[in-house]
Amino acid sequence: MLSFASDYIEGAHPKILERLAETNFEIQPGYGDDAYCVSAREKLREACRCPDAEVYFLSGGTQTNRTVISAYLADVEGVVSPVTGHVNGHEGGAIESSGHKVLTLPMEDGTLDPAVLRTYLCDFYADAEGAVHMVQPGMVYVTHPTEYGTLYTLAQLEEIRSVCDEYGLPLFLDGARLGYGLASPGTDLTLPDIARLTDVFYVGGTKVGALLGEAVVFPHRAPKHFFTHMKQNGAVLAKGRVLGIQFDALFTDGLYLTIARHAVEQAEVIRKTLLEAGYRLHIDSPTNQVFVVLNGEQMRRLGERVVFTFWEKLDEDRFVIRLCTSWATRPEAVEELCGILRELAV
Repeated sequence: MLSFASDYIEGAHPKILERLAETNFEIQPGYGDDAYCVSAREKLREACRCPDAEVYFLSGGTQTNRTVISAYLADVEGVVSPVTGHVNGHEGGAIESSGHKVLTLPMEDGTLDPAVLRTYLCDFYADAEGAVHMVQPGMVYVTHPTEYGTLYTLAQLEEIRSVCDEYGLPLFLDGARLGYGLASPGTDLTLPDIARLTDVFYVGGTKVGALLGEAVVFPHRAPKHFFTHMKQNGAVLAKGRVLGIQFDALFTDGLYLTIARHAVEQAEVIRKTLLEAGYRLHIDSPTNQVFVVLNGEQMRRLGERVVFTFWEKLDEDRFVIRLCTSWATRPEAVEELCGILRELAV
């Protein structure tokens, strides 16, 4: 069967596997002190145009979100997130189990509207008597791309930054699929922009060509004892070189953006086919995730030949599914999928 279930179902880019094999018998220090982590940090700082950034390599996305959020928040604080944020819906209560509440706000196509954020914070602090009985907002969390594959604009992120500054809150950007956002045609948000506008963000590896791992970037300074927070949250690899080698390869000769661009281009082929065949897209996503509305019979028949992700039920006979491409998606597989979609549209 064809699989368009997600962007982490393949292994790793061949250049990463080559580097892992070539360096396999080298003796290197552990816990991120190896030469490859040092090199990868420098390449990330250069890509972010942030020479003083602190960079840490963590084992996975959920560990990263839990570690960063818990390192910033006081016991009485929670993290503000759009209701569709990954920390709210798809991490098994990882944030709550660390003792912090996810404070959810309405979303618009997956994004957090700066005006909604400002209104929430204004109303919260306006009730001085009641606020002391509430979980205090201690951080703002956004994802880019969002869970719907949509993107923040530069203006939107600047406005969110302005609101955070107004209320003294750090801004955390989850970049699990960051490469696909940066490679999307028409985006006006760059990696240096993200470094300038956030207090912390991460560059996703697991979903963008690596075997595993995420690179957390603090453009200014990490919270005190951040590495110890990593240890407590199970986010540290003793063989840190495994992560360093991967990000060193991804950020050599533009590989990260090159492979991300491939996924976006393949998703656009699927999107164009769906529209030409008369399907309705659930949301206009410009990245590597395609959300389409199917009836029950179409979904059943597609499921006999293609693995996809069920997203939501709209009514008795309309369902939203997600088709997701990756850095490794084969054009031949996309062509075959498009043929099946055309057939089912009849």
